[in-house]
Amino acid sequence: MRFEIRRLDEVDGTTVDSTVVDAASVNRIVQKAAAIGQRLWIRPAESTAS
Repeated sequence: MRFEIRRLDEVDGTTVDSTVVDAASVNRIVQKAAAIGQRLWIRPAESTAS
């Protein structure tokens, strides 16, 4: 499963950047963001039809 992770602006909560990662990478990104107080928004990535 893949997830979209958006980094949010500290002031108004708008999206600064986003990336799509696999499930194994989510924990590492969340831990790094938590260490520096960064706000994230995480949701399952939309799948494309094959």
